Amino acid sequence: MDIKKKANALVRKYGTRNPFEIAKHLNLILVIMPLSGKTRGFYQYFQRNNIIYIDETLPESEQILVLAHELGHMLLHKKTNALFLDTRTHLKTYRYEKEANTFAAELLIPDSLILENPGYSKSQLARLAGYNEMIMEFKTIG
Repeated sequence: MDIKKKANALVRKYGTRNPFEIAKHLNLILVIMPLSGKTRGFYQYFQRNNIIYIDETLPESEQILVLAHELGHMLLHKKTNALFLDTRTHLKTYRYEKEANTFAAELLIPDSLILENPGYSKSQLARLAGYNEMIMEFKTIG
């Protein structure tokens, strides 16, 4: 599975890197509401519906990042209930989370941002893009 190709195909198809715009085209149910605890968002596949929940208390840049991550779960792990696996079983969900983070990074950060700013640190590139530095840990070039 080439996550970068999947993210770039969405960008080409819909002409945007904005996950809120992409979500409108994907016929999913987006629920923005207060979430409890440390949960910033989650994806659910229920009765043939794709549902993404986002914590309304997050700043806009964080909501964008969380939605991109949850779109990764939807497109890469459609029928895997990672939230259930994480909270109700002893199975490790690290692989799913890493893949969703990689999808978010590839969707939100174009290669051109990095190529046009040689010598910038990961932290500087993340700030330039408007996101937390963590996203750059999952971004690949090429």
